[in-house]
Order: sequence, then structure tokens, then C-alpha cells
Amino acid sequence: MPPSAGSSGLCHTPITGTGKMLSHETIWSAIDTLAERHQLTPSGLARRAGLDPTSFNKSKRLGPDGRLRWPSTESIAKVLEATGATIDQFMSYLPSPPGRSAFPDGNFPPQGGTIPLLGFAQAGAGGFFDDGGFPAGQGWDVVEFPVDPSRKSGVYALEVQGESMMPLYRDGDVLIVEPGAQVRRGDRVVLKTKEGEVMAKVLARQSARTVELLSLNPEHPNRTFDLSDVEWMARIIWASQ
Repeated sequence: MPPSAGSSGLCHTPITGTGKMLSHETIWSAIDTLAERHQLTPSGLARRAGLDPTSFNKSKRLGPDGRLRWPSTESIAKVLEATGATIDQFMSYLPSPPGRSAFPDGNFPPQGGTIPLLGFAQAGAGGFFDDGGFPAGQGWDVVEFPVDPSRKSGVYALEVQGESMMPLYRDGDVLIVEPGAQVRRGDRVVLKTKEGEVMAKVLARQSARTVELLSLNPEHPNRTFDLSDVEWMARIIWASQ
């Protein structure tokens, strides 16, 4: 357990979690991503958490002697409380290991902040996703993504078509989806059945046998599926509205 860093929110001892060592680069990247998700600078995030505004500045990530300086567990707990983020969400901001790309077949070489885009009506057809729910095949468009896509390996976008997701999502809204991210109760998700039906709903409950989803539109029913009938389910991490 790293020593408390007092008001600065920094320490010199590497933080460990879930049985593995987190690198200095990835833990700071996760903090930067958390700040971006809440439209804050690292200084603004520190200030909101009641820390010294300079705690998360890039200049503070190395000590005067060149040693790596790590955020303390206390400072991370404070920023999670201040933003309402969970530890699982924070861990999901860690950069994914190399080897899994949002462009697995080479059809979409990353250019700037672009990620693959597909309409909901097309998503139910075959050939657009691999077995894990990652984008594959041809026929995808591209859309600008507000966060560096290299931080979110595998992310893609689905364009809402029609009014079935009103009032939360309207026709033309773009949903950013992250396959492979941990999904928890209350998360907004996209689910594809083995019959090819694709839907965006809220995860109400997931057991060893079934998935229960709440409809975003009160005029549409909630749904329950046997896991054997689900091809994949992925978390919605952002929406352009």
C-alpha cells in the first residue's frame, strides 16, 4: 500500500491493483482521461477533489531527482468521489494492451481521431463484427472521436436511426461503444442477439443465465434474454447529442 502523500496527492511508490502492477504512464493516462471525460484539465480535476491544483500537472510527475512520482490511492479515491466515477470505470480508462485494434482487418488505418462508424440498421447484418463484438469487415464509415482512440482500443460508433430510443437518444445521435469493457448494472449498453437484433438499452441485471435490459423509450418494452441467445454486449461510453 503506498504511503499517503498528504495534500499533494503524490507518492513515490508504485500502485498495484487487481493482482498486477500499473505502470507510471498508464495510471497518469487514466487520470488524464478521467479529467477529459468531465471536461476538466488535470488541474481542474485536482481542484474539484480538494487537492493542490498543481498535484496532477505533468511537471509534478517526476521528482527533482528524476524519480517517478505516482498519484496516491488517497488522491485517486478523492477524484473518484468528486466526479462520481467508480473504480471500475477508472480502471477501464487504463490504456489497453497492444495487439487489439479498432481496425483489426486493416480497412481503417487510424487518422487523427477517427473511429469506425456504422448505422444501427446495418449493425444487425452479418460481417461487421468479429466473435468478440469488435468491428471487422468492410462497409464501415468513419467519424471523429473526441478522445485519442489509441487510449480506447476497439472503440467504434453506432449512429441512431429512427425514434425508438427517444427521449434519451434521437435520430442521428452517435453512440461510442467500447467492446470488452466491464459492464455493470445501470450502464447503457448495446446488445446484439444471435438472430441479428441490435438494441441500445440499460443493463438492469445479469446473471449466469440471463440478461435483463431496461428500455430507453417508455413506449418500448423491457427485454430479457438467455445468455445463450446473446452474441455480444458492449458498454456505451459516450454519445454526441
